[in-house]
Amino acid sequence: MSIHKATKHFEAWLGGRIALVPRDLALKHRLMRESRFAFLRGTFYRWAQIWQDRCPAAAAAPAVVAVGDLHVENFGTWRDVEGRLVWGINDFDEAYPLSYTNDLIRLAASAHLASAEEDLAIRPRDACEAILAGYSEGLAGGGRPFVLAEEHGWLRRLALGELRDPVHFWEKLRAMRTVARGVPAGARGALDRLMPARGLPCRIVQRQAGVGSLGRQRLVAIAEWHGGLVAREAKAFVPSACTWARPARGAAANSYVTLLERSVRCRDPFVQVRGPWILRRLAPDCSRIPLQALPKERDEWRLLHAMGWETANVHLGSREALGNVRRDLGRRPRGWLHEAANIMVEATTADWAAWKKG
Repeated sequence: MSIHKATKHFEAWLGGRIALVPRDLALKHRLMRESRFAFLRGTFYRWAQIWQDRCPAAAAAPAVVAVGDLHVENFGTWRDVEGRLVWGINDFDEAYPLSYTNDLIRLAASAHLASAEEDLAIRPRDACEAILAGYSEGLAGGGRPFVLAEEHGWLRRLALGELRDPVHFWEKLRAMRTVARGVPAGARGALDRLMPARGLPCRIVQRQAGVGSLGRQRLVAIAEWHGGLVAREAKAFVPSACTWARPARGAAANSYVTLLERSVRCRDPFVQVRGPWILRRLAPDCSRIPLQALPKERDEWRLLHAMGWETANVHLGSREALGNVRRDLGRRPRGWLHEAANIMVEATTADWAAWKKG
């Protein structure tokens, strides 16, 4: 199946489950033309469709509840219940039971592409070694969240580079298009319940963010509370694209909630799944961190090592599979991750070239 046909079929499947936003979907298609990295981010459905056939030895590895759509820009910060700044994986929209290797290969492939586009200054082979070292150490040590307080000062400095300008953050949010009518009652009620006080006068806007989730409704309620602005987002929730790519397996249980509850994680208390909506708090310190927002001076081996460790934090939630995962990882030949990532980079590059011609 070509990338164009796959996209058409997937978007028809998606449109049968939620109300799509055509303007955002058109933007997604344009962004997918701009770079291979953006294309990778926008086409997890294609990855889910082909990766097991392209990397059969890796795909045969033990299964965990995986992130699915893991990449180097699916990391950000939030505040835990104690108000501490925490760094880690930013969303689990595509969570699904998959071979543990899926997340490692996709993370490594994204690092390959980011390096080629000069958003990362590290050799692909070194990036793979850093990811694997972090993942292996995280599994062996039982995991540990990245609380940016007494420890991880280097990571706190990287994260704070994105958080320095709350004025810009709020200006950008307030400039978004107001949704005048047609806000689903369930979303409106859920947003109101997540506010710091019930019944606050709110303006609801349609937010454009990310690449892979463009086309879904993202409704953000903005209100003023005690001298400052607050915001809450409701994003349309659908099952992972894996349920489209491999329908014979049937729909999995709610893997998003499973990862929130079982990962080694200091949870964001505002992230919730309520019916057909994923809810969260939006703020300058609760957001994804793009690579371009990071300081130019940074230890990228250390950053990718942390990403590998955080992947282990998530996989540790699949406790019943850990023994098999550790044994399988120990048996894999040196260089396996770099080889598999290269295979998927080549497949992504071929699809991207076809997409640009389309």
